[in-house]
Amino acid sequence: MEVPRCSLGFGRSVEGLLNRWQEEDTVKVVNLAKYVDSPEKVEEVRPAHRQYMAELLDKRQLIVGGPYEDDSGALFIYDVDSLSDAEDIVSADPYKTSGVWESYELKPWQVIKAEPAPNWY
Repeated sequence: MEVPRCSLGFGRSVEGLLNRWQEEDTVKVVNLAKYVDSPEKVEEVRPAHRQYMAELLDKRQLIVGGPYEDDSGALFIYDVDSLSDAEDIVSADPYKTSGVWESYELKPWQVIKAEPAPNWY
């Protein structure tokens, strides 16, 4: 199957993402994060958080992430070797270290089916 080329931001390709998703020796972990009720604080820390997300993409530890439309929090899907690795990622995230997240929940997740080239971008 030929996968259409498209950018996933930060120089990522669909082909690389699919290869990583299909690796069975990694754990996909969803982070359901809720922001504190301070849009100013979220905005202040956002550049550092996004830089950190870019680094995770480069390390192939982040599949996708972004804020909810109502800006009450965000969802991230990590691709890691263990749940402990996802906890380490969260612990180092500027949103966590700066108190932007009121709460978060990490849940291991199984990919059963996926659109080869989601048209999200």
